[in-house]
Amino acid sequence: MADKEKRVPENVPGPYYVDNSCISCQLCNDRAPDHFRMNENNMNSYVYKQPETDSEIRNCEEALSSCPASAIGNDG
Repeated sequence: MADKEKRVPENVPGPYYVDNSCISCQLCNDRAPDHFRMNENNMNSYVYKQPETDSEIRNCEEALSSCPASAIGNDG
């Protein structure tokens, strides 16, 4: 389970976030490319755009549920 106290600094404000347990597998980037990106040194993903529509939320939830490191959180 993601830890909101360990969010990576690149995350934009909002309910979805990636914490520092990310293993850089890029699965979230594949599942929700409009919302997740890799940071500059390719060490972890981060949320660069919070979802706004039901479809975008579904994509982010799919990324969250499929994360092998449980590094994606949703405080919403």
